[in-house]
Amino acid sequence: MDDIILKRFETPDEIRVFEKGKFEIIRFAGMTIGRATYSPGWKWSVDVSPLAGTEFCEVGHLGMVLAGKATCAFKDGEVHTLESGDLFQIGPEPHDSWVVGDTEYVSLHFQGAGEYAK
Repeated sequence: MDDIILKRFETPDEIRVFEKGKFEIIRFAGMTIGRATYSPGWKWSVDVSPLAGTEFCEVGHLGMVLAGKATCAFKDGEVHTLESGDLFQIGPEPHDSWVVGDTEYVSLHFQGAGEYAK
């Protein structure tokens, strides 16, 4: 291997900060990875919606939950709980999300990170 690029979330390329949370971005050539960190009480439709300009999240996600629990709730009433160790793929259909319980939620996002919380 001729080249290696090392990056850490302690010094991300970008941080998107919102009420009760943040989304840290690491960029590589052709790939953007995000780390979401949400405090208890965080809810997408309350804390991120004003930044995104949409009622619900309309970004597709592929990721993994590192800590805590959160929901993914679709407009049709379908609700799923994501918890530590889960790998998830969520389509771009409008959905809301919120932290469950009193533990911080942390997840990595391998798809959708570039468009999230913009």
